[in-house]
Amino acid sequence: MPGQYILETRDLTKEFRGFVAVNKVNLKVERGHIHALIGPNGAGKTTFFNLLTKFLPPTSGSIVFNDCDITTEKPAQTARRGIVRSFQISAVFPHMTVLENVRAALQRNLGTSFHFWKAESTLTPLHERARELLGEVDLQAFADELTVNLPYGRKRALELATTLALEPELMLLDEPTQGMGHEDVHRVTQLIKKVSAGRTILMVEHNMNVVASIADRITVLQRGSIIADGPYSEVSRDPLVIEAYMGNASAELVGAHG
Repeated sequence: MPGQYILETRDLTKEFRGFVAVNKVNLKVERGHIHALIGPNGAGKTTFFNLLTKFLPPTSGSIVFNDCDITTEKPAQTARRGIVRSFQISAVFPHMTVLENVRAALQRNLGTSFHFWKAESTLTPLHERARELLGEVDLQAFADELTVNLPYGRKRALELATTLALEPELMLLDEPTQGMGHEDVHRVTQLIKKVSAGRTILMVEHNMNVVASIADRITVLQRGSIIADGPYSEVSRDPLVIEAYMGNASAELVGAHG
């Protein structure tokens, strides 16, 4: 039986020429939870994500996924295990339709991504699953729309659908609501909550209202180290966290909970 924690990092550390970007981070992500990683700019959140997805090798420490040590694996091996990352910048093909974007992600799972010579008709069986995924993120009505014409928030919703197409066990969402207006933030927050059913999500997010409304657990990084970890109600009132956010940000931190 798999353990309670889908992901654990043990004393995970990354140094760049003497600068410690991630400092002995011990993080546990519980299976089936939405876990938020927050902290001021420069706290080490993106570096930490890059370590998890093997874009960077750690200086020391280890990464355990589903009770297997994956520290020295290549990025492709880790992705095949079911760790899938969604980037800060919307990563979709602008001149393909919404449906074609999801279908392209489904092709990756079939191992036919580069079979360009195959007839279009051979991809028809993927359409039903692609439409199901579009339904999960409320994009059914946009299936035949060129992606370039979608509003920004809908593009992020499409990126969620393409991430889901890769059948992740652990979704890493990097600033999923960055650059959005209030209406889009609310929509995408609800979509993340919706698609989290039966899945585990680790997300980096600056918007404290988003974190307060959907995260089961929060870990706070500052200067590469964990300074707080727990439910939002506790973390938002931690003096170290309030000091780290200072001024307006700390008011927002506590205010989001109230």
